[in-house]
Amino acid sequence: MGKLGNLGARLHHGEIGYDFVKNRKLWYGISILITITAIVGLAVRGLHMGIEFQGGAVFTTPKNMSVSVSQAESYAEEASGHDAIVQKLGDGSLRIQIAGTDTEASDQIKEQLSQDLDVPAERINADLVGPSWGDQVANKAWQGLGIFMVLVVIYLAIAFEWRMALAAFVALVHDITITVGIYALVGFEVTPGTVIGLLTILGYSLYDTVVVFDSLKEQTRDITKQTRWTYAEIANRSINSTLVRSINTTVVALLPVGGLLFIGGGVLGAGMLNDISLSLFVGLAAGAYSSIFIATPLVADLKEAEPQMKALKKRVLAKRAQAAAKGEPAEFETDLHEDRYDDEEPDDAAPAVVGPRNQPASRTRGRGRPSGKRR
Repeated sequence: MGKLGNLGARLHHGEIGYDFVKNRKLWYGISILITITAIVGLAVRGLHMGIEFQGGAVFTTPKNMSVSVSQAESYAEEASGHDAIVQKLGDGSLRIQIAGTDTEASDQIKEQLSQDLDVPAERINADLVGPSWGDQVANKAWQGLGIFMVLVVIYLAIAFEWRMALAAFVALVHDITITVGIYALVGFEVTPGTVIGLLTILGYSLYDTVVVFDSLKEQTRDITKQTRWTYAEIANRSINSTLVRSINTTVVALLPVGGLLFIGGGVLGAGMLNDISLSLFVGLAAGAYSSIFIATPLVADLKEAEPQMKALKKRVLAKRAQAAAKGEPAEFETDLHEDRYDDEEPDDAAPAVVGPRNQPASRTRGRGRPSGKRR
């Protein structure tokens, strides 16, 4: 943990770092490829909607049933003529879901299951879910998702700016598309728990994104008053300074969710956990990825399209070219939080380069003053 903390400190102070923004076209390409795969899976296989959305019947048998899940599925499909989903609960009872059945068909299916499972009909509990109720659930889910997205965009536009709001919106859509596409590819059932999981992972994704945006907003204050860094370089430094924090947050969240998915749903056979745990697991990973590789690089692209930022980049590059022509080595600066921008910098000062600091201890730093923090 000490090494990880030291790494985080070095990333935060800009002593080391990876140029995420420079390689943004690669990340964009990877995201586009994954998104297209998810959309194709969604179009080809479609979503396996739960009974709560399409209506049907749910039958619950008594405890300690000796019939296997596969055998019960066979019985249910023969009795109904529809696909059936069977889950074995912790007390040994079976939960049998059959979509697209009405009251009359439900009674017939119940009688047939009673004979096949060798259980008295009165001991099999039957619950009906009407299709109109399922439509209401689906509409409420879409409304909740839409309201969440609108509120997110409004908040970010007020707290930061519209470019950051747009970038965060793109990242959230990216996360939702990938998660839904994975659901279509693996064939897991979509239930209200899935919708809850989607809303939850959007919150995690937004948290990671806002952490980076807050650092970026602080470090780009009065950016046009200096000629040491471009907007993209400061954006990259914001990602690196919060990188370890984002990784730690994601890993801590993924561990218990992974336990639910792989141990609870896979090993123990608690299939009802799959609907929410898969959306959480995929969404958390996609959210961490999008906050680092999509949202902030996209903000850098949008900002550097502004005339002011174009002019700043031109001045920064011109100053560096001038210093290189004079044979002056690039001077690495102190932490951005400590070295605020101002206009007192002489024209012949060596420009800073975002990256490791490796200048000799004997060099002076700043504007001709001895080594140390600037005042």
